[in-house]
Amino acid sequence: NLIVSFIEQRLVVDTDVDDIIFTSITVSRLWPGPEVYLHLHGGRVESQFEKKTTPLDTPDPHSRLDLPIIGRLIYCESSALDHAAAETIQCCFFFGGGGAWTLHLATHSGPSMKNEGRFSVRRVDGETTTMQHVPENDILELDHKDNMNSRSTLVTTGASSGELYNSNSTTCLYDPTGVRKISLAQLTLEALPRLDNYKNCENATKRPSLGELHGEEYNEKDIEEGPSSPGAGSQNEVHGIKLGWIQGVLIPCLLNIWGVMLFLRLSWVVGQAGIGESLFIIAISAVVCVLTTLSLSAISTNGEVKGGGIYYIISRSLGPEFGASIGIVFAFANAVAASMNTIGFCDSLNDLLNSFGLKIIDGGVNDVRIVGIVALAVMIVICAVGMEWESKAQNVLVVIIVGAIIDFIAGACVGPNNDEAKAKGFAGFGTSVLATNWKPQYTYSEGKQQDFFSVFAIFFPSVTGIQAGANISGDLKDPAGAIPKGTLLSLVISMVSYAIFVVFAGGAALRDASGNVSELINNTYIECRENGGTCGYGLNNSYSVMQLMSLWGPFIYAGCFAATLSTALTNLLSVPRLIQALGIDKIYPGLIFFSKGYGKFGEPYRGYALTFVVSSAFVIIANLNTIAPLISNFYLASYALINFCTFHAALIKPLGWRPTFKYYNTWLSLVGFILCVSIMFMIDWVTSLITFIIIFALYLLVVYRKPDVNWGSSTQAQTYKTALMTAHRLNHINEHVKNYRPQILVLSGRPYLRPALVDLANLITKSQALMVCGDISEKRLSHRSRGSRLRKSISWLENHKIRSFFNIMDGLDFENGARALIQASGIGKLKPNLVMIGFKNDWQTCNTDDLLAYFNILQ
Repeated sequence: NLIVSFIEQRLVVDTDVDDIIFTSITVSRLWPGPEVYLHLHGGRVESQFEKKTTPLDTPDPHSRLDLPIIGRLIYCESSALDHAAAETIQCCFFFGGGGAWTLHLATHSGPSMKNEGRFSVRRVDGETTTMQHVPENDILELDHKDNMNSRSTLVTTGASSGELYNSNSTTCLYDPTGVRKISLAQLTLEALPRLDNYKNCENATKRPSLGELHGEEYNEKDIEEGPSSPGAGSQNEVHGIKLGWIQGVLIPCLLNIWGVMLFLRLSWVVGQAGIGESLFIIAISAVVCVLTTLSLSAISTNGEVKGGGIYYIISRSLGPEFGASIGIVFAFANAVAASMNTIGFCDSLNDLLNSFGLKIIDGGVNDVRIVGIVALAVMIVICAVGMEWESKAQNVLVVIIVGAIIDFIAGACVGPNNDEAKAKGFAGFGTSVLATNWKPQYTYSEGKQQDFFSVFAIFFPSVTGIQAGANISGDLKDPAGAIPKGTLLSLVISMVSYAIFVVFAGGAALRDASGNVSELINNTYIECRENGGTCGYGLNNSYSVMQLMSLWGPFIYAGCFAATLSTALTNLLSVPRLIQALGIDKIYPGLIFFSKGYGKFGEPYRGYALTFVVSSAFVIIANLNTIAPLISNFYLASYALINFCTFHAALIKPLGWRPTFKYYNTWLSLVGFILCVSIMFMIDWVTSLITFIIIFALYLLVVYRKPDVNWGSSTQAQTYKTALMTAHRLNHINEHVKNYRPQILVLSGRPYLRPALVDLANLITKSQALMVCGDISEKRLSHRSRGSRLRKSISWLENHKIRSFFNIMDGLDFENGARALIQASGIGKLKPNLVMIGFKNDWQTCNTDDLLAYFNILQ
């Protein structure tokens, strides 16, 4: 792109009106081809000549003289943009009082890489031609950028090295053949659109609507204005570097998916469900996540996703009722997930300390509680202080986790290196072990008899985290391509890694082992459960199988620490932001206190404190298998709502539903919703029922409070569509005396001026039939007056709990206005069949014309 700018240069042109001072001349080539746009920016005379270094014949610098209307660009011509040859550009302008003007630019490029641009302005007006040149000693250094290279260019403004004249000396509107180049309709003084007006549009003042220009102020909140992102009210939004699909979606999703379950519970899942059903569990989880990802991609590419993630997506799609209720549930799920990953970190740390004979209190539950509370406090402080380092460290964390997985696979292939490992159940990869562990063997574990769905509930949190990319879609270069590509690829990678782990863990380790080396000789170490003894090792009994089977155990600990702490930090960081988004939207009054932002970036410190309290309460439980089903339940509820959002919006098809991601399907989203709900109830129908009761209670609370927000949700579109379809269906229903309803047009004027008449009509309709209050004004009402009268009347009707429409007819006398109301009110069969009018008490003394009009209405 060729962009040549002359900033703060002085160019004076004499006109018939006043002196025009161009303080900026910009020539820009905006697309391939010879078309070049040139912009002239003007200023005040009094503020320009004081800085001039070269004296010119000018008016008194202290005199106040406004500029005339700036000229409008008509057309530009230029030669091909080629550095090997000279380039010429000629632009034509039109001034309201100064005729047409042409400006000529000659730029020479040579091997010396020194370019000179010479300007002259020529006025073409009849037979006269005037010229005014810029002083030759005004020199400005600027950048000259093209597609091939970037270099510094020295530009000198001075006398022209040769002018390009029009073939017609009287105008610049014709080409050399005499054919008109533009339409006369273009010779307007209306300002052309400028690129500068569209830069940084989000921080610019909102353009007024037509109603606001007319003075209508009661509709100011119809369109969502304030961002729900934290700190948006205190400062302008800072736009950082846009992320690609790898750094912005793939890696964050992998870090959220690879968590504590991979290192501490996946081996237990294999021991209970066997290799076959474990793979089936992974497949079902993958189907749920893929369907949800498709729905999530559609919603997140239908508009900008701000702070709040899932809450923002659902609330702006289904409305504040669904969004707020599921937002609370999702925030709670993330807080519990943070405690779950913290417990996983503490369990792994306890195993490491126990291997060295170290402990804090008992080396068990109490140590987990103490270390967990301390770890939570440290992570909360880290989140509150700042997480700038996380984006830089996430690549390292992913490498550590991948290295730990490779370490485990390599160790499983190599096999045990001593008898102690064999006694603990590490037999080495073989077909016999693979066949033995293929079928399920559900046992009594963790205080209950395990089955398929109880094991599924413990595994499912290991596949959550697919929303990590959608939460930051505003920071992505191409959300439509990045979110589905990155999320789906992360699912493929994680599911493949889980499947590989299942095969190698089930093919190289035994379900039960005593760990006694002396029993290894007579092969009784695997019969510990049958002999009534205690099996301390094996897939069913030990959560450290991955460390036992690896080539180098410390690498597994490093991977476990990286996975658990990174996921816990992400969860702890998202919960306060979600609470803050709910508080900023003022959906639940109790959360407003926790949404207060502090500092330059609006950090929700109170939200961090609330998150710490909730997470600490679940850390005290100190049992992963107890917490995991609860998290699965809440995440499945969130994913069910995401699928339902997409299904509902795609089915209703409101005008605002235009996702750039096209690879979704309405009915697949419905299948995803049904699948999530079904799995919830199969895992634990009591917990699922409680979850839906909580969601429904939160939903009713928002419905009761009626928050003053309007986000254009699909439920609003559903209301319109249902009303329209019902009105059309009503046209095909024959009237019957049994279904008769009085539909009244009340000529009440403003309802609050005739409350008795309106109350009488309301007693007849009982909110079960159509009622329209009509107001007739003989004089023409302004937009503001009409809006004010409409607002007051509707407010009065709502305050008195009267279900009635209100209509205004202005600019007509009483008789014609009433006739117009009777004819125009209603739609289809929803139109008045009765007219109610007040009794004219002054019929004996009123004007004859008024009485006649009243009589004509009665006829």
